[in-house]
Order: sequence, then C-alpha cells, then structure tokens
Amino acid sequence: MKCPFCSHENTRVIDSRPADENNSIRRRRVCDECGKRFTTYEKVETIPLIIIKKDNNREAYDRAKIESGVLRACHKRPVSAADITRLVDEVELEIFNLEEKEVPSDKIGEILMTKLKALDEVAYVRFASVYREFKDLNTFMDELKKVMSGN
Repeated sequence: MKCPFCSHENTRVIDSRPADENNSIRRRRVCDECGKRFTTYEKVETIPLIIIKKDNNREAYDRAKIESGVLRACHKRPVSAADITRLVDEVELEIFNLEEKEVPSDKIGEILMTKLKALDEVAYVRFASVYREFKDLNTFMDELKKVMSGN
C-alpha cells in the first residue's frame, strides 16, 4: 500500500480489526519511509451492478448518486451524517441482496423512500416530490396526507 503522505511503497500493517459490523476490516498502517500512520479499509468486492433507468438506458451502479439524493432530501434537517451513511448502507445491502445483475432504478427509489420515511418524514416528502415528479399541488397534497395519516 502506497503511503498517502510521501508515496513510498513500503508500508506495514500495525493493527487490524473488524469494522462496519464485520462488513470490512480496518487496518492501521505505518510508512517505513516517513513514519506516518494512516488507516485503510478492506471490503469484499461485489459484482458490478447495472441500473436500468426510467428511459431503459443502463448505467453502472453508483453509490454516490444515492448519497447525493439523500443529502439533498435531508438538507437542513436534524439528520446526522452517520444516519445518512447507515441509510445508504441499508439501501445498498437490500439492493445487493436481490442478487440481480440488473436492477430497475424505480426499485431502488421505492426502497430508498421506505427507509427515508422511517428516518425523517420531511426528507421523505422532499425526495418523493422529485422522485415521483409531482405534477401539481394536488398530487403533492395527496402524498402529504398519506404521511400525516401514517400510511
């Protein structure tokens, strides 16, 4: 592993432990050249996942797109970065547990909305308004009524 400080290629592991509920391994490393320490994480490499978009185009799965949508929905809401990461992790786990090579984007959107609704109802409505492309105030109000009634 190359040192992020001096780019020297001789580093060694000085400590390893499970991380992310045993889904990865956290390794503390030290550079033999400059002596600085840094942390790396090791995760299982998953098979590439293809997302089928609404227009039937296909693209590679990108976790950052889910994170971006959740961050926008949670903007100025009392939702911590840890909560957002946990939610995205849960969505990702559910997607990969489908064990499909191709997953429709609307399936991911529905999973995401279910998780967001449990986390923060305002964030849920924000995300749903973009995702479901509410055309007018009535469809927006119908969704709000569902949230307020607990459905």
